[in-house]
Amino acid sequence: MTVHPGEAYYNPLCREKLVIRTPAASTKGERAVMDMYVEPGGFAAGYHTHPYSSERFILVRGELRVHVAGRDIVLDKLGQSVLVPPGTVHRWFAHSETEETFVVVELNNRADRFEQLICRQLFGLAQDGKTNKEGRPNMLQSAVTMSEFSDVLRFTDRPWPVQRVINGVLSPVARLLGYQGCNPEYLERRPFETAELEELPEEVLAHLHGGEPAQGHR
Repeated sequence: MTVHPGEAYYNPLCREKLVIRTPAASTKGERAVMDMYVEPGGFAAGYHTHPYSSERFILVRGELRVHVAGRDIVLDKLGQSVLVPPGTVHRWFAHSETEETFVVVELNNRADRFEQLICRQLFGLAQDGKTNKEGRPNMLQSAVTMSEFSDVLRFTDRPWPVQRVINGVLSPVARLLGYQGCNPEYLERRPFETAELEELPEEVLAHLHGGEPAQGHR
């Protein structure tokens, strides 16, 4: 099920809300733009790579620390951005202890599958209490989900060849026990809320590939 402009998806464990600005369906699945709101203490669920996709973070307000390719980059000024190339290890963290952070995230390549994995599956599991405190599913769920979406996201706590072997062994057991790579109920779950998109400053719009309208509505 596709997502639509203004729909908001929330991960209570990672303290992260994504509001859809440009859905992948409007770009034939190739590009998505999301407004990411991160509460103090928020974080991405584990160090990971996007094997075939690039991801750009552009700061609107607050502070975000992005660990990318072995170094930390702190975004703390309007319009500051960082580009994560395909296959690059990264993870982000809220850097302000008191202020919500607002970052525009642009993902290029396989954006439709990114929406399905993040907004639907991983956020749905977190909402239902089926992940650990870092927002990661258990080994059986992870085996089927991360196998199905290995072209979109790979966690990096183990080398990928090792993960493939582990997932290959666990996936048949997981499916026998009823685990699914993408749960149908999450594809049908209504958004956390529907929000009016904030107007973006020119300093932010200047970074977006192809440009974006300054304001959008559902």
